Amino acid sequence: MTIEQDIAALRAELADLRAERAVRAVVMRYFRLCDTLGPDTSLDELGLCFTRDALWEGRGRYRKAFGRHEGRDAIVAMLGSYAVPVAHFAMNAHFLSTETITIEGTIEGPEAAVGQWSMLQTSTYRDGRSDLRSAALTIRCAVEDGAWRISHFITENLFARDVDHWSDAAPISVPDVASKEPS
Repeated sequence: MTIEQDIAALRAELADLRAERAVRAVVMRYFRLCDTLGPDTSLDELGLCFTRDALWEGRGRYRKAFGRHEGRDAIVAMLGSYAVPVAHFAMNAHFLSTETITIEGTIEGPEAAVGQWSMLQTSTYRDGRSDLRSAALTIRCAVEDGAWRISHFITENLFARDVDHWSDAAPISVPDVASKEPS
């Protein structure tokens, strides 16, 4: 391999790593916004996570619950229904793991990517109910207007379970350093 070929290979690898980081960032931004959905959430910022012609869909059990939404405006309207006039969630937290991101592109560089995650979601609703859910996520992203955005979001339920509550006033256990004498 020549130096020029080595440099070209390194540039391609760097472009893929940058694309992977950007994909991860837009997905994490989406979930951070979902975790704080309420009347003060910027739906414009939420919308910028998606391409104009994006598709958001639930599959399996989630198909009936969440449906299928085509286009940025429809997706934002669906997500916005959880935010206004009052927040649907009293507490919501998403945890993603088992990530794989595959970058797709040409010699000119990355053009698309598909990521897969396992998601755990802990929620308490405005009415006081709480549950624990897990879903398999497949999220396709593409570059639009110079930014990586979600172009196809698929969520499929793995399990769901009602729980009593997530947080209570129980004291947090910490070492009692005041009663220990220095050695």
